[in-house]
Amino acid sequence: MQPPALPYHPRQAWSHELAATIRLAWPLVCTNVTMALIGATDVLMIGWLGPTQLASASLGFNLAMLLSIFSMGLITAASPMMASEIGRKPNSVRDVRRTFRQSLWTALIICIPIWAILWNSGDLLLLLGQKPQLAALAQDYVRAYMWSILPFLWTLAARNFLSALEKPIWSLIIGIAGVIANAIFNYALIFGEFGAPALGVVGAGIGSILANSFMFLCMILVISRHKDFRRYRLFGRWWRSDWPRFREMWRLGLPIGISFGLEGGVFSVAVMLMGLISVEAVAAHAIALQIASLSFMVPMGLGQAATVRVGIGYGRKDAAMIRRAGWTSFVLGTGFMTVMAALLWIFPQQLISIFLQDAAANPNVAMLAVQFLAVAALFQIVDGAQVVGQGMLRGLHDTRMPMVIAGFGYWVVGIGVGAWLAFSAGWQGVGIWTGLATGLGIVAVLILIRWTMRARLGLLPA
Repeated sequence: MQPPALPYHPRQAWSHELAATIRLAWPLVCTNVTMALIGATDVLMIGWLGPTQLASASLGFNLAMLLSIFSMGLITAASPMMASEIGRKPNSVRDVRRTFRQSLWTALIICIPIWAILWNSGDLLLLLGQKPQLAALAQDYVRAYMWSILPFLWTLAARNFLSALEKPIWSLIIGIAGVIANAIFNYALIFGEFGAPALGVVGAGIGSILANSFMFLCMILVISRHKDFRRYRLFGRWWRSDWPRFREMWRLGLPIGISFGLEGGVFSVAVMLMGLISVEAVAAHAIALQIASLSFMVPMGLGQAATVRVGIGYGRKDAAMIRRAGWTSFVLGTGFMTVMAALLWIFPQQLISIFLQDAAANPNVAMLAVQFLAVAALFQIVDGAQVVGQGMLRGLHDTRMPMVIAGFGYWVVGIGVGAWLAFSAGWQGVGIWTGLATGLGIVAVLILIRWTMRARLGLLPA
């Protein structure tokens, strides 16, 4: 008979947690980077068409993302649910399968109103004060792109399953394949290469449909055939109802979705506000946001790892593990973003040149993008802190108060300060970015306070 395992020495416990977090987080981070690269590829290739096409596609894409990011939050609820189930019972199969299936249901149901709204995106953009030329071209793009949202959400559901099992490497492999597929589809359909028609921005939307469908089909193949996953039979009779689990997913996921939507909505509204300034401001904002988004993928992945690791500790009712898991991810995330802040500050022109093929021909766009990146460098640290912090709280199934904090920080402070600085104080685009930075800072501080008070607030498992 084996003697019982001795508990870790405190230093060993922290080093074990660090190793476990890095082992889980690096494929998640790299997978997030592949997702960002898909968007960056779209911006890069559409940017080759010209500033007008880039501005219109940016308006349409951000409107679509405002809705699909909310849906991502709903699906994300499956991650802490599955992690807690595995923490309570490591060999759990039925409960994990039930949660996964209801995440597929949730994705399908939420897409129906999203498609109805996005079909009328041109009218919505006109109501928001955008120029008719940009609104019309944006609608053409969105009416193609919107059909990619469902396979994207189903791919996300599969990623949540793989993360909960702490085996996200397959998400990375499929993500890399998706980047390559998206680049090929876009190049062919935007510019009419390889015998395909030249469809411009519409081609970028169709390319997104093909790329996301390809990735989901790869997920089905891996999960159904791989020896580590096939015993879960995730796609067998997935249409069977499970109303208690469905309601639990919405109870936990709705605040996450609203929080995601509030954050994504801030950046979408920022694009709309940029559209009120100039086409050059919209194009520069799109470039600066893509660069900042690439660095954001690292703390985002660490936040996802924190949700899983904290969630497992929550299921085990292990307060010490919860503490170690949360702080480990937090320090890694903020440390990385400190380095990225320095890079954005020192090398803005070199980074911008990647997305703007001929800066000399578009000097106003290049100049504005440099100014926006200067502000983006300042909020890198607090942006990383708030996303990892929210991941930590999600592991504790704490989603409602972070939603309130997000609403206050992003919209009351972020948009309020940004709009005032842009239009009343005359800072224009720089004012909008300064408001975003201020809002992110407020959210980061309040989230961190809530995490440090988790025991006093009754967030730890009894």
